[in-house]
Amino acid sequence: MGDFTKLAVWRKAHDVTLSIYRETARWPRHELFSLTSQTRRAAVSIPANIAEGCGRNSDAELARHARNSLGSASELAYYLILAHDLSYMDRPESDALQSGVTEVRRMLASLERVAATAAETAIPTSRLHRKRSPPAVHPDG
Repeated sequence: MGDFTKLAVWRKAHDVTLSIYRETARWPRHELFSLTSQTRRAAVSIPANIAEGCGRNSDAELARHARNSLGSASELAYYLILAHDLSYMDRPESDALQSGVTEVRRMLASLERVAATAAETAIPTSRLHRKRSPPAVHPDG
């Protein structure tokens, strides 16, 4: 796949992660090693999985890592709900972050679908490197 930084989904996920770090810096200090840490890990996991999937140079691996990113994005969405319900964020901040996560999830679903389709339709490498048998010789000549 190559340079993950050229993917729009990676750039958007990275932007969301930066926003998460800024927002969680304002959360209560007693949450630093619990909800703050979990929220940041879930956010970081999204672009990190995209990067890892691109580095595998396989459509199937990219699809698998996109699915992992989707799981992390869903986890992040829950942590944001919890943080809002605990009054760590006001509605506008919560809505803006959730909107970013929703967009990333939509983009990841598309990436996963495209990569999985490409993996299914690719010619297996074993076929490409198979040696051809010499033509059969007939006993008649």
